[in-house]
Amino acid sequence: MFHKILIANRGEIALRVISACKEMGIRTVAVYSEADRHSLHVKFADEAICIGPPRAAESYLNVPAVISAAEIADVDAIHPGYGLLSENANFAEVCRASNIKFIGPPPEVTRLMGEKSTARQTMKKARVPILPGSDGILADESEALDCACSIGYPVILKAAAGGGGRGMRIVRSADELPALFQQASSEAAGAFGNGDLYMEKYIERPRHIEFQVLADEHGNVLSLGERECSIQRRHQKLIEEAPSLAITPRLRAELGKTIERCMKDVGYRNAGTVEFLMDEDGKLYFIEMNTRIQVEHTITEMVTGIDLVKAQIRIAAGERLSEIVPTPVTITGHAIECRINAEHPEKFTPSAGTITAFSLPGGNGVRVDTAQYAEGVVPPYYDSLIAKLVCHGHNREEAINKMQRALSQFVVQGIYTSIPLHQRIFDDPEFRSGHFDTHFMERFFTRQGEKAEAEAKA
Repeated sequence: MFHKILIANRGEIALRVISACKEMGIRTVAVYSEADRHSLHVKFADEAICIGPPRAAESYLNVPAVISAAEIADVDAIHPGYGLLSENANFAEVCRASNIKFIGPPPEVTRLMGEKSTARQTMKKARVPILPGSDGILADESEALDCACSIGYPVILKAAAGGGGRGMRIVRSADELPALFQQASSEAAGAFGNGDLYMEKYIERPRHIEFQVLADEHGNVLSLGERECSIQRRHQKLIEEAPSLAITPRLRAELGKTIERCMKDVGYRNAGTVEFLMDEDGKLYFIEMNTRIQVEHTITEMVTGIDLVKAQIRIAAGERLSEIVPTPVTITGHAIECRINAEHPEKFTPSAGTITAFSLPGGNGVRVDTAQYAEGVVPPYYDSLIAKLVCHGHNREEAINKMQRALSQFVVQGIYTSIPLHQRIFDDPEFRSGHFDTHFMERFFTRQGEKAEAEAKA
């Protein structure tokens, strides 16, 4: 087992990894920017090293600075968390060259599955269903027009190296394709340094379903079931739950076996998530893979009882899945996660500042992953996520009721948060029914507007 691990991240995920390491008797090293000097991940790590100014490009994304810190601290391994350098194959390669274990897949696999058009072709060869689309990168607008004509409108242009909705445009006719192609390519180039695009058939009302996998370094792969991630705003997830009401036990088992076979074929290692869209007829199509731990890994932990971060570390240390995960994996109850963001709940503008009061809900089946505290500062330089509220119940209704109670007892003062928005969502009849899709939030905001207008007239 590792003696010391550096966490190349910040915020709640850095603290989450530190907590796992402490329980395993592993020493930890935190890296931090000048803006995070007083953060909890710095306080609770065994050692902490400042690696640069506040902006991520000069600190958390600065590979030489991170590697230098790892060498100074003499660590055995680096855990990248999610975001930042977690899916950076070059960083994983530098770790390998520096004789530091990267807790994640090999860089070759990260490149293979991280480049979306390549991942599509890989999954297609493995007989995993994919959406009709381009065979690879679109050379130019002319090829995009030919491809769209072949597939049939509407189609969606996507950044080959992207994520989070950037470099993405829905195209409903040939007339609008050239302009949208240029917009998507420019946005992708600015966000990811790569303007390459590919194309897929656009599903009007899809559900977003993802499967969690673990793979050891001995060729063993295990699917841990699915998560429902359809409640999104601008392609950013707000609420996730497990299991999905749309997945039957038979489909879960069949697709799980297909995913396991595919991951073996590509030589996958460590934790990863395979993402699908489900169409109106219940058919699933592969869209992408995330080669890291997910923000929403918590709900899989709640329904399976498996600590995914500890599993990542044990896999990287060479242990077999049979030593880590009890089989068969059973799904017990229902879990829901709310991403609590530091932003205005109606304007959706970031809300940086000092937290003047901070009180967390508790009780049976209630979990909060956070690195914030009273008098803590939310800096303006990073992602707005400040906490993850997770509730587990015997069934979905109990989990929802528990979440409503927990949200009402979650106190954050001094900044705006998304808590009021989450409370309104959990009161919404469509959400409670479970019959929704990725366009739920658009309909929800329409209903909220109509309700406010009616109340104003009354």
